[in-house]
Amino acid sequence: QVQLVESGGGLVQAGGSLRLSCVVSGRTFSSYAMGWFRQAPGKEREFVTAVTYSGGRTYYADSVKGRFTISRENAKNTVYLQMNSLKPEDTAVYYCATARTRFVSNSESEYDYWGQGTQVTVSS
Repeated sequence: QVQLVESGGGLVQAGGSLRLSCVVSGRTFSSYAMGWFRQAPGKEREFVTAVTYSGGRTYYADSVKGRFTISRENAKNTVYLQMNSLKPEDTAVYYCATARTRFVSNSESEYDYWGQGTQVTVSS
């Protein structure tokens, strides 16, 4: 059974930083790309960032480019999301997901397993 467990969410002031983690079990972690998505209240879930199976390539939504960094440690079955210069509009539930392939995508349909989500709240 594949499980994804996110952690690291919380309340932070605008301009602050948070680091999210997502630990994956039940799958050969190093064989698949990983992604982060988010869903704000009243809005659809949206793509944030993704990283290839090896960590060699990354892909970011324009809204987070230059502020967020995705990385992974295959030895620990863990993917991270470092979020800097946070803005109130970054407030959302953040989800990690495993891709169906080794390669990055911004489409939800390309991801087959999802975590339960972790809340990030940025106050102004």
